[in-house]
Amino acid sequence: MIISLTKKEFAMKKIILTLIAVFSIALVSNAQKYGFIDSEYIMDNIPAFNAAQEQLDQLSSQYQKELESMHAEIEQMYKDFQAESVLLSEDMKRKREDVIISKEKDYKQLQRKYFGPSGDLFKKRQGLVKPIQDDIFNAVQEIATDGSYALIFDKAGGTTLFYTNPRYDLSDQVLQKLGYK
Repeated sequence: MIISLTKKEFAMKKIILTLIAVFSIALVSNAQKYGFIDSEYIMDNIPAFNAAQEQLDQLSSQYQKELESMHAEIEQMYKDFQAESVLLSEDMKRKREDVIISKEKDYKQLQRKYFGPSGDLFKKRQGLVKPIQDDIFNAVQEIATDGSYALIFDKAGGTTLFYTNPRYDLSDQVLQKLGYK
């Protein structure tokens, strides 16, 4: 005996099975324990992080000033070239253009060296901030394990949580675990 379902009956059965699955997951997940942290708040309360951030800001500012100075020099060279180009021979023009192009390449190379994906600033940040972030992660992981939390959300940096019950905020526990007030 072959049972044939109409499209409407098939759709209804599919909807019913989906609803049963959703309710089953909801019942199971209600037994789970959730918490959240505010990593921005945690890092703001760690003096070593603030000192590292200040050091990175100073280094970034120093690099930026050096690049701005170099860029101004290149622009001046270009303006001088434009003003004098009428008086220069083709050979002299080419030499001046080559010097300007070389200087621009040096500028871009220095920019990548300082601010590139694996540049000096990134490496310095890795050395200063990553150990602090690792400590925070380990403290959160320990709290999650000890408190039997299924999930811990981070409400800092773009995670959208419309409502959070302060009772489940674990940020202060993370700070205590790290030895801060």
